[in-house]
Amino acid sequence: MKNIAVLTSGGDSPGMNAAIRAVVRSSIYNELKVYGVQKGFNGLIHGDVVEMNISSVADIIQRGGTILRTARCEEFETEEGIEKALNIIDIFNFDGIIIIGGDGTLRGAKTLSDRGIACIGIPSTIDNDLPFTDCTIGFDTALNTVLDAVNKIRDTTTSHERVSIIEVMGRKSGDIALYSGLAGGAESIVVPEMEFSFESICKKLLQGKNRGKLHSIIMLSEGVGNAIKLAEDIESKIGMEVRITILGYLQRGGAPTAFDRILASRFGAKAVELLLQGKSGRVVGIRNNDIIDEDFDVALNTKKKFNEYMYELAKILSI
Repeated sequence: MKNIAVLTSGGDSPGMNAAIRAVVRSSIYNELKVYGVQKGFNGLIHGDVVEMNISSVADIIQRGGTILRTARCEEFETEEGIEKALNIIDIFNFDGIIIIGGDGTLRGAKTLSDRGIACIGIPSTIDNDLPFTDCTIGFDTALNTVLDAVNKIRDTTTSHERVSIIEVMGRKSGDIALYSGLAGGAESIVVPEMEFSFESICKKLLQGKNRGKLHSIIMLSEGVGNAIKLAEDIESKIGMEVRITILGYLQRGGAPTAFDRILASRFGAKAVELLLQGKSGRVVGIRNNDIIDEDFDVALNTKKKFNEYMYELAKILSI
């Protein structure tokens, strides 16, 4: 193992830069040459590669986004695109590649691993939708970003005595809605993993209003349905005034929290360690605060378990 590459792909998340920094500096510490691939798999296909040094990653641990940039790459999903990527790997003589990103990115890493390339994956997505790890890079930061927004929205919602629906990201995972809803004291949390009753939501809103409650917050995960329709249905059914806030890409930006910086640093160092041990086709993760690694096939084919206890706890505490 002499030359390794690192790339970020898919949706960016706060903490990616901290992971890049850890990979680069751990590699240099172990006397490896390390290269940064720009724009994810697209850069790998087109040879957009630059050698990195200690200064390349100076003052980035606190920055959101990714200095290597990222892009979706449909071409990599074709046989021709994969062959182009393999040619670039051969030209630059990469002995191993560390690939940072979410589910789609890690499946791309598995594709390269299946072709004989030494690959290690690092889970980085605000959605926290990967089953093999307790937490992904970026989730904690996104959660705190949402919580800050909830606190501000609550102020104006109280002043106007309204219901506020806050739609958050997460694709098919409801973790952002669940944990921000629990931490923010939301009256109702609507997630893809759990069936919800529209009548129950309306009943809870009316019960709160009848006991003098001045506001109500509904956390809605984007994977469930339409926030506008839900607001219209509530106004039509019980006559309460509803406002919608869709947080969107706000959740992906910002300086990573201390938790995400530390997690990303641990993941990056572990990924380099695995390559030096001659391991491949594995993804790093965290369980019970221990850094673990698991085979791609196992990691990517395990079903994500939704934390129903936390969901029920949020319902109990929102009475």
